[in-house]
Amino acid sequence: MLHDLLIESAARYPDRTAVVDRTESITYRELDEASARLAGELLARGAGPGSRIGLYLDKSLDAIVAMWGVLRAGAAYVPLDVASPVRRVARIVDNGELCCILSTPKRWPALAPAVAFPPAFVGIASSTLQQVERGFAFESSDPSRVAPAGRGAGPEGPDLSRAAYILYTSGSTGQPKGVVLSHRAARSFVDWAAETTGLGPTDIVSSHAPLHFDLSVFDLFATCRAGATVALVPPELNVFPRNLADWIAARRITVWYSVPSLLARLALAGGLERCDWTHLRQIIFAGEVFPIAQLRRLREQIPGARYWNWYGPTETNVCTAYAVDALPPEQTAPVPIGTACANNKLLVMNDAGSVCAPGETGELHVNGPSLMTGYQAMPEATARALVARGDGTLWYRTGDLVREDAAGLLHLLGRRDGMIKSRGYRIELGEIESVLHQHPGVAEAAAVALPDEESGHVIRAAAVAEAGHALDAGELRAFCAERLPAYMIPLSIVVRGSLPRGSTGKIDRLRLLEELSRP
Repeated sequence: MLHDLLIESAARYPDRTAVVDRTESITYRELDEASARLAGELLARGAGPGSRIGLYLDKSLDAIVAMWGVLRAGAAYVPLDVASPVRRVARIVDNGELCCILSTPKRWPALAPAVAFPPAFVGIASSTLQQVERGFAFESSDPSRVAPAGRGAGPEGPDLSRAAYILYTSGSTGQPKGVVLSHRAARSFVDWAAETTGLGPTDIVSSHAPLHFDLSVFDLFATCRAGATVALVPPELNVFPRNLADWIAARRITVWYSVPSLLARLALAGGLERCDWTHLRQIIFAGEVFPIAQLRRLREQIPGARYWNWYGPTETNVCTAYAVDALPPEQTAPVPIGTACANNKLLVMNDAGSVCAPGETGELHVNGPSLMTGYQAMPEATARALVARGDGTLWYRTGDLVREDAAGLLHLLGRRDGMIKSRGYRIELGEIESVLHQHPGVAEAAAVALPDEESGHVIRAAAVAEAGHALDAGELRAFCAERLPAYMIPLSIVVRGSLPRGSTGKIDRLRLLEELSRP
């Protein structure tokens, strides 16, 4: 089980620092004791195997204690994004059937009035407790709202199919989808990731992703497995690349994991040449395409690290990996997503349901122990996503279009839902973005499609200039005209100071679509 990782590391490295948050820290012994106390409190109030417990907490030592305490009680933790509108969070609380929410005096009063079905009880982090006694004070109780206990450890050992956590992602219908991941699914990825990156007790691993973003699974669990230290990245550093670079250097981070867009900003505006990077041995990126120009620049500035491109929707954990060994000067296409990892199997399928030959484009399907159990309380969505093949095995339809090259490496081409039609032509927005990223003055770019009654869709794009460059929209359209057929050239390209982003650091394409739709 996931919480065995903490118990084992606390026994091996009791006095080693487990987590650092700004000026605070907690050892493995203290984290073990605090989470065990919380688990006891939860069990005493009726929560346990089969329960779902929300974490409405800023990323902090309290949040880490809460996460481990929920797991040790046999329940599943459900991270709630404190930056999201309370109405959206309330929908997640109701969909997740949470029996308890752990929060703070600052956060809970704002959420409580919006929740239609309040949890059985609430735990409020107590700021007056000493670090070693870190915990929660509980209020209210309604036993009828507590989920019935599920299966525990049977004669064959612990139930690894039990839900460990539920991560909510955007849903096409506007209702967030809760991706249910089991202990088995998480351990399949975590064990592979820790071994692949060679994590050891002397490592210091960054934790940039919020708890509701699946990148956090590596940060917190793989680090604990190794008895290493996880350093929580202060969120305000995201706005100032130079300050973030200074923080990484000062903390002597050895393993960094984040979305590419943050690393691209570090390469462009972090002043990386000022710092000593000999300690940084692994740089891992996932979640979106890394523009090749920015990746090349980062490798030139931090040449001693090993670079990894990890790929996988939340529903699969990470399912492919690619070690970036070389970037030829003539390469303009993004690096591959690589080959299957973490005991997963892959198939590239065409629209007719047949397996694609190398070189053919198709949708990626994934099978393996790291797959989700399903979507929380959404059986129809689960049935659409998990498709049974003739032998009875379940395969997750990623919705991502890929192509296998002659060397057996997979290349990500874009989303099926990123494929649009305009004037009868099929257009992949990712291709337009790739061309814009090839312009030497473009730091970031994104394309969106606006529905149009006459043509089907109208394409608009936004671009951000590199420092010291002046971009002109007409110049960018001319640049695209030299590289794209006429029907793929954006109707307009807006030069902006930045692109809108969500709490995970990814480009917020829905917001960009709204902004570019305005007259």
